[in-house]
Amino acid sequence: MSEQDWIITGTMENGKPFRPSDWCERLSASLASFMVDNRLRYAPGVQPCLIDGERCLLVARWLETRDPNAYAFVMGFARDNQLRVQLDRRTGERALQQMD
Repeated sequence: MSEQDWIITGTMENGKPFRPSDWCERLSASLASFMVDNRLRYAPGVQPCLIDGERCLLVARWLETRDPNAYAFVMGFARDNQLRVQLDRRTGERALQQMD
């Protein structure tokens, strides 16, 4: 189990889906940067993904110390929009990789 990462799901605390449906891509893009090849690269600690068919956002817990403003922004977004936040229990290749 990875106790370092969080998953923010696209389901609100009341059980309803959060709209717009591409919320995690939009939120991730706000923290992403364009590379030399003009391709958007998501920040390593904040990545959109699909888990069991649901759009989710993976947030590395180390982001809290490496970029406290980004961490506060993302977690505040989840709190303000009443999104479910849970520990990432995925392991191995499926888990978000730690930064060195």
